[in-house]
This record gives sequence, C-alpha cells and structure tokens, in this order.
Amino acid sequence: MQRFPNFLPPLSNPVVVVLLIVGLLQVALAQNSGPGQDATHQGNVTTEPSRVATQPPAGSPEQKTTPPANSSALVIGPGDEVEITVYGTPDLSEHTRVSADGNISMPLIDYVRIAGLSSSEAEAAIEAKLRQNNILNDPQVSVYVKEYNSSGISVAGEVAKPGFYSALGPHRLFDVLQAAGGPTDRAANKVVISHRDQKDTTTLSISKDPTEMAASNVALQPGDTVVVPKAGIVYVLGEVTRPGGYVLNSTGGITVLQVVAVAGGPTHVASAGKTRLLRRTENGFREERIDLKKLLRGKLRDVSVRDEDILFVPSSTIKEALNAGALVGVAATAAIYRVPF
Repeated sequence: MQRFPNFLPPLSNPVVVVLLIVGLLQVALAQNSGPGQDATHQGNVTTEPSRVATQPPAGSPEQKTTPPANSSALVIGPGDEVEITVYGTPDLSEHTRVSADGNISMPLIDYVRIAGLSSSEAEAAIEAKLRQNNILNDPQVSVYVKEYNSSGISVAGEVAKPGFYSALGPHRLFDVLQAAGGPTDRAANKVVISHRDQKDTTTLSISKDPTEMAASNVALQPGDTVVVPKAGIVYVLGEVTRPGGYVLNSTGGITVLQVVAVAGGPTHVASAGKTRLLRRTENGFREERIDLKKLLRGKLRDVSVRDEDILFVPSSTIKEALNAGALVGVAATAAIYRVPF
C-alpha cells in the first residue's frame, strides 16, 4: 500500500487543535457573509436608520415648497372670490372676495393684502400674519381661488359672445375664440392680441391651411386681450343673382367685375348700363355711374371697390330709382357672404 507523506501536525497537541478549529470557523464566516455584502454594495442598498428617507406629514412646513417663477401664473386681484382654510382652526377660516384695494379681512388679524400674489404666496402671507400677531405658532393655511375676475382674457370685436373669459388652466387662441362663440360672418381672417403692461400688439392671420392654423394657435396669458376686427365688406344689391354683402379678406385690390362675378352676375332684367356705385365719404355718400354692360364686354377699364362701397344694379322693369338712404337701409339687412378674395 502506497504511503503519503505526513504533512499534518500531530493532533495530539491541544494548541494545534484549537488553532485548526479557529481557522475553520473564520473560513465558514467569510463564505457566509461575503456574497451578501457584495450584493448589498452592488445594489446600493443600506439599512442604516439614519439614511432612510422619510416623507414629511401632509401640510407640514417641510412639505410646502415655493413653485418656480412663472410669468403666466395666475395672480389674485380685486374682485376675486377666495376660500381660505386654516387647518385645525375653523373659526379663522374665511370665504370672501378681495376688496378693491387688494385686501381681505380675517378674524383676529384684520386686513391682509393678497392682490398681485399667487395662491401659494397668499398662503405664506396669511401664515406670516398669524405668527406675527401671536395667534398660531405653526399655522397651516390653504388659499383656493374659486373665481378669477381679474386675471381672465378679454375677447372683443367680431365674435358671437364678446366678453371676459376665465384663464384657469392652459388656454390657446382657438379655445378662447370657441368659448366666445366663434367669429361672426363679418369677421376678418385675423386677430389682434395685446398683452397686459405691454404696448406692442401681435397680429395673426387665420388661415384654413392646417399647418398655418396650428402655428396661429398661440398660447394666451392672463390679462391678454383678443380683438377680432371687422373685415371689409362690399355690398352688391339689386338685379344680381345673389345680392348681399361680400367679405373681403384680400390684401390686394378688388374690382367691380370681381364682386359682380361672385354675386352671380346680372339677372336677365338688369339694367346693367345704369349701375351705380355709392361710396361713403366724410360728407356723406358720393355716387358714381358705372356702365356695367361695357365693363362686362371689356370696353371700359375695371373700377376698384373698397370697404363699405355699395354697388347697385337697377332693374329695367322698375323706373323708380332707390336713393342713397334707401340703399344703405337695404345693405344693413343684406345677407353676408365670405368670398375667397
């Protein structure tokens, strides 16, 4: 039988036995603790109580943060309706409106100025007043604006329902125009936007092209004013196929032949050679006779028309002519048509 060399020390020595047992225990401990520690470091996990993040209780001062400055944030103004809640002290809570001088009145602390502040800034101002007057050591205040009367958007001009519209939430141009009932038949294809505390205005064209419409749908800010101007209108009355007022949205010139063509041309009983053009001046209406028959045949040079002109094509069967006043009355009740000029 083959013999192996004896490398082990004799186990009869007590010191050797003790050393061997200690060595085996250290190896076992290293094997058990090594993987767990590596996994802990790799996963960035810690169980130290001092490093565990805790969420402060609701309503505590630590939980309140100051929102970033935003020029479009709604601010409180005179006439706004506010609901003020002081947590734990219902007797101090208040439902009121901001006075004309920008103040509110609250029990025990008299007046607090909150005009020009956002809701979070108003909360801080009321809390500071409660501490200053030694009413509460750690007040928790909530300010909810139920109705903004000072930070809306004004819509004027040729819209169905001009007025003042709330600016709560994000608002874009088409949202506000829709809230105002949309442009009237007499509206121009543009809007003029003015901003609070700014002298410059912005004029936007309203196109039917989807891409251009998307570009025109700009964001509006509290305090903005949107004006939809009236478009130029030329009235074509009398013996034409479709008499009425025609909205002019072109930046170029419009002529008699163009508006007569859009109106369907003269009827078979029209006395086209006796057509009259009435133009409003500082001294009243000025009348000009136009031979529409020769214009249609290309024997005369075309005539330009402009806003509020009245083109009247008389009937060959009716000898009595309408005067300027009567024509103005007819134009006031005429149907309005939008044309691609």
